[in-house]
Amino acid sequence: MTRVSRMYYRRKAVCKMNYRQKDIIVTVFLKYGMLVKGFSDYTPAGSTEETIRSFNNSGIDKIFLFDLSDGEREHEQNLVTLKKITQFSELPVCAGGNINNINDIKKVLYAGCNKVILNSLKKQTEDLAAEGARRFGKDRMALSVFSADVFYKKRAAMQEYISEVVVLDPKLAGTMRDVTDMPYSVLIDDVSNEKIADILKRDENIKGISCSLFSANPSGVPELKTYLKEQGIGIDHLTSTRKWSSFKLNADGLIPVVVQDYQNNEVLMLAYMNEEAYEKTLETGRMTYYSRSRQELWVKGLTSGHFQYVKSLEIDCDSDTILAKVSQIGAACHTGNRSCFYTNLAEDEYQPRNMHGALTKTYENIRERKLYPKEGSYTSYLFENGIDTILKKIGKEATELIIASKNPGKEGSRYQMADLLYYAMVLMVEKEISIEDVLEEMMMR
Repeated sequence: MTRVSRMYYRRKAVCKMNYRQKDIIVTVFLKYGMLVKGFSDYTPAGSTEETIRSFNNSGIDKIFLFDLSDGEREHEQNLVTLKKITQFSELPVCAGGNINNINDIKKVLYAGCNKVILNSLKKQTEDLAAEGARRFGKDRMALSVFSADVFYKKRAAMQEYISEVVVLDPKLAGTMRDVTDMPYSVLIDDVSNEKIADILKRDENIKGISCSLFSANPSGVPELKTYLKEQGIGIDHLTSTRKWSSFKLNADGLIPVVVQDYQNNEVLMLAYMNEEAYEKTLETGRMTYYSRSRQELWVKGLTSGHFQYVKSLEIDCDSDTILAKVSQIGAACHTGNRSCFYTNLAEDEYQPRNMHGALTKTYENIRERKLYPKEGSYTSYLFENGIDTILKKIGKEATELIIASKNPGKEGSRYQMADLLYYAMVLMVEKEISIEDVLEEMMMR
């Protein structure tokens, strides 16, 4: 029997299980390497990183991105921003715009996108979809549709090579079922929650829905999802797998909640929930507690802005403690400290064995030698002699690793790998590439 019981299904796993579940999608636009407001409105739309992180924390399921570049130079500029977006985003990103050949498809997918959105109005799209499906898989190909007539003429080929349709004309919502039985997402005008529910009920093949309101006010998405769920519409929403009555509460009818940063597992704080706080947390996606001193509900961050957004909730083996993994905005502690646990009471001497920490420490030591050269330092010598010297060392160590690995046992390979890793980190510092940059790149593959 496992020590921990999962209380929520992971969002991505649920999405894969049932395509009829409806996605709430934000649509963003790139022009001159920055976010802008729309297809024809090039007004800047705010910080790229802050915008994408707000989407991560609001219950949004997917991002559609359109590159509005006019030429190759601007297209390359937008690709740089696209790659940053996929690094920040915890959501699937599907990107289209200025895709004219197989190399453009490759660039978009290699930038970290889940799908490429081809333009149904371009003459070469049918051939491009066929080659893209062959090279990268049908599931990586989507198609934007402005006209049902245009799609109808190409539907036989498109249904063979395309896995998803993105409808850009709101008037086509609910009518595409007369043209195809493929799942499709639709961009609509800003409307009420009731209207959105009506559109989603109209055609079971509607896979997702997007409007500019989601981008402008992502914090309103949890409320929308709650409403859609009440209307019987399949939606990816925080849903507990256990009833409150199954939890073992303390004498005050509360359950303690240990709160961790979901990225590095740092323990941030301890708080308590009653049933109302628990249900409010599920409804809004923001951690809500019960204040024992004030005897009232307490939405973490409501006054400070330091909200905690739920990533997962877990229950321990005795069902008497909840572990919450959250995206913490700002500080968790009212003192301004990141964590409430910052006061040391006692500590025994020990040798840290944090391997990732050792890697980071080595990287920082190398970086320090780059910023503050030290006489007699070999690392400083490498930086002083420039990138050609560093690259020659990497080539030499790679060769020595190959030779060592031909011998039995692992010791020689282990030693040479450590050398190669050191020189690789020297190159990383020289090229201003962080460890996080490399890990993010690996996670996208």
